[in-house]
Amino acid sequence: MQAIILCGGLGTRLKSVIKDIPKPMAPINNKPFLEFIFEYLKNQGVKEIILAVSYKYEVIQEYFKDEFLGIKIKYSIEKEPLGTGGAIKEALKFIKNEVYVLNGDTFFDVDLSKLKLNESKICLALKQMNDFDRYGTVNINKQGFVLSFEEKIFKKQGLINGGIYLLTKDIFNEFNLEKKFSFEEFLQENYEKLRAKACIFNDYFIDIGIPSDYEIFCRKILIFK
Repeated sequence: MQAIILCGGLGTRLKSVIKDIPKPMAPINNKPFLEFIFEYLKNQGVKEIILAVSYKYEVIQEYFKDEFLGIKIKYSIEKEPLGTGGAIKEALKFIKNEVYVLNGDTFFDVDLSKLKLNESKICLALKQMNDFDRYGTVNINKQGFVLSFEEKIFKKQGLINGGIYLLTKDIFNEFNLEKKFSFEEFLQENYEKLRAKACIFNDYFIDIGIPSDYEIFCRKILIFK
């Protein structure tokens, strides 16, 4: 199985704790955050990873090279930032059939085999959250199909997009898209056409995009070292 990891983020909100490196290379106990994602994908049986890279991608390439932990690596290099949607669209050139897509700044310890497409173009991994206002929410029906997306507001309880997807290689084929676009916005606008479905998980989730959560993940790794 193949996976795409989105590694093009500038890490603007993390500038206070990391300097001049791509966000997925943020150091956690002397190794980059991205390495934890590699370890997770190896345990999930993924054999090839496409790294969608942009900002200072040479730092990532130098560390992981063309193979890491026995996983083959290809690089989808953006000459200019393409947004999450543009980055996925570009990386799909390396994909054979269906593919897992993950964010390079998020760790969500789900069982990937539970994501199923059937007749859908995409399946999202959702996380049940309590007392939050940092994330938008996703509403689904009893069959697991997406009904709507809601903007970020405080919620006592809700399902958030955990940033892991299973999608088909041809997901963008029927759409006339700009070269640069947001995958999240594309999803919100076209979930019905895509017959988007979702699977709910209660596994460990963290997004290191802000310094406080980055520090939480650092402490967690030190505890379980």
